[in-house]
Amino acid sequence: MQLDRVVDDFALYLTTERGFSANTVRAYRGDLAHLVAFAQATGIQRAEDIDLELLRGWLWRQSQDGLAKSTLARRSAAARALTQWLARSGETETDAAARLKAPKSDSHLPRVLTRQQMDALLDSLAARARTNDPVALRDLAIIELLYASALRVSEVAGLDLGDVDLDRLTVLVTGKGSKQRVVPFGVPAKRALAAWLHSRHALEQSPAPAFFLGVRGGRIGTRAIYDLVAGLLDGIPGSGPAGPHALRHTAATHLLDGGADLRAVQELLGHASLGTTQIYTHVSTERLKESYALAHPRA
Repeated sequence: MQLDRVVDDFALYLTTERGFSANTVRAYRGDLAHLVAFAQATGIQRAEDIDLELLRGWLWRQSQDGLAKSTLARRSAAARALTQWLARSGETETDAAARLKAPKSDSHLPRVLTRQQMDALLDSLAARARTNDPVALRDLAIIELLYASALRVSEVAGLDLGDVDLDRLTVLVTGKGSKQRVVPFGVPAKRALAAWLHSRHALEQSPAPAFFLGVRGGRIGTRAIYDLVAGLLDGIPGSGPAGPHALRHTAATHLLDGGADLRAVQELLGHASLGTTQIYTHVSTERLKESYALAHPRA
């Protein structure tokens, strides 16, 4: 198979047979397009000519370019998925990446805001929303929902009008792998969502099913939500990425701090593995240690 076709055919497989979301497939495309360009630059044009040496050279070059270990690990995983598919489908005789290893990503605890920081952030958004500006009302609703339900940014952007039930205080979410789950939210989020719905028509250019709209009237994009959250977190003390995932981390940690069961939090987050959710128990432990060190006279 020609390398020019490989990424397209693999993306089709991920979409039709694996049921991966558009965002996930797009991420695979980006990583594998980089691999194809590297292979072609070395004179390789066919999938069967990809070997372990080429893949190791590809990762080594990127490490020399200063890519983060987490990025190298992700790209290594994408390459392994591709070569495994090529071998299973009979395009190659062997799985070239079967023994490919990438450096383990650095282990960092996720960024978590304190309850006081979250209260201040939401209060500032509520003050803007009192002007009845539709964008301000939308922004408040987005942040309230992100924090109330610990949703991924793609899940918020993908919501349709019929997915939000204000009477039952639940939202129907389509997560990774097109898996759906029903997630609750609280009364403050309900008020913000209802206020946004009341003003939503001001941004709607033509009938659209999307719950949240961008300034041009179409479905809001993940980048717009990311920029919104990053702008709000700018200047708030704390380390770690300042994107929507910080609010997801914050919600999960606050739930555990409040006594929520770990498996209930797993269901809320839509994690396939309980081990993924357990990172938040480490966060809670670290916060407990910090509080102990500050408050206990014998710390």
